[in-house]
Amino acid sequence: MIMPLGPDFTTELHIPASLLGLLGASYAVSASLAGLLGAWLLDRFDRKTALLWALLGLVTGTAAGGFAVGFKSMMAARLLAGLFGGPATSLAVSALTDLVPLERRGRAIGAVMGAFSVASVVGVPTGLWLARHGGLRTPFFVVAAIGLIVTVMTSFSLPSLRAHLTHSAPPRSLHELLTRRVVRLALLTIALSNVATFAIVPNIAPYLIRNCGMPRQSMEYLYAIGGACSFVSMRIIGWLVDRYGAPKLMVWTSALLVLDLALGFLPGRAILPVAVLFVGFLVSSSSRNVCVNTTCSRVAAPSERARYQSLQSAIQHLAAAVGASLGPIFLRELSDGRIHGMSGLSMLSITLTMMLPFLLAKLYHQVDLQ
Repeated sequence: MIMPLGPDFTTELHIPASLLGLLGASYAVSASLAGLLGAWLLDRFDRKTALLWALLGLVTGTAAGGFAVGFKSMMAARLLAGLFGGPATSLAVSALTDLVPLERRGRAIGAVMGAFSVASVVGVPTGLWLARHGGLRTPFFVVAAIGLIVTVMTSFSLPSLRAHLTHSAPPRSLHELLTRRVVRLALLTIALSNVATFAIVPNIAPYLIRNCGMPRQSMEYLYAIGGACSFVSMRIIGWLVDRYGAPKLMVWTSALLVLDLALGFLPGRAILPVAVLFVGFLVSSSSRNVCVNTTCSRVAAPSERARYQSLQSAIQHLAAAVGASLGPIFLRELSDGRIHGMSGLSMLSITLTMMLPFLLAKLYHQVDLQ
């Protein structure tokens, strides 16, 4: 929601355009730090209670954005939202892992990740529409109100989750968690997956518009179509992961992603129709993430699950920031407006993508998976 509203920030809040990127990154940085902090704390509490407090903090931080009067106050609001948003995600995934048996977990994670796609696709145009008709502050208040409704629904529908507090095995410290080879391998897999994805994601829109001739007004329709296809495909992939195992599906989704990158980005121009390549990228990358997250959900024991998910959340956000920061290193704008260097960036993404099936297969077959 934040980045599409950038032009409104410059006009209504007088925030310089050069600082808009910091607003976008502030949430990720805060969520990463909160993930590291949560790795020490979250497994000491009832997951439902901790989740409710995290949701209330996220609602407060989001609503605070609607009261911002300039760069500093908006930055503070985004940092507050990230401080609670990171743990909220970790606790939600931990609760799902506690409640859903292993044989149905792929479908459950596919459904949850499909909801992320819908939220991303619906959120951007809805946020812009609300800002256009109700002012810059309206999207923040509407999202905060929705978050408050979700908090109330959670308090009534989610059972108390305290089984991890009575687990016979003593919880491992964060240091002990990181000394386990399987945990380090899982975090490495998560990190490389996010770097490979976010090396491309921030540069897709300008690349398609400037290098491939995609009309600017068509982008919102592409995102809508891609999000809808991703939502359906992730539910299907989740079912297939439960049936055939994540390693097999990881090979196919990674192969599809490599093919898409090779045909759409590696030559510096699109060989196939742009819509096909764009939807193919979203579907293959999101399907790959279902394989990765389903496997990584098996790494931690119940007594350390929230701690591990917080650590994983921190790594995810940091890896996404690293991937997004590669753009300025590889890319430069030519005099005619085209973007040069996409071939090198896509080759890096392809290389990382080709490594991931081997890492995931090794992770999947570790003897101490839970």
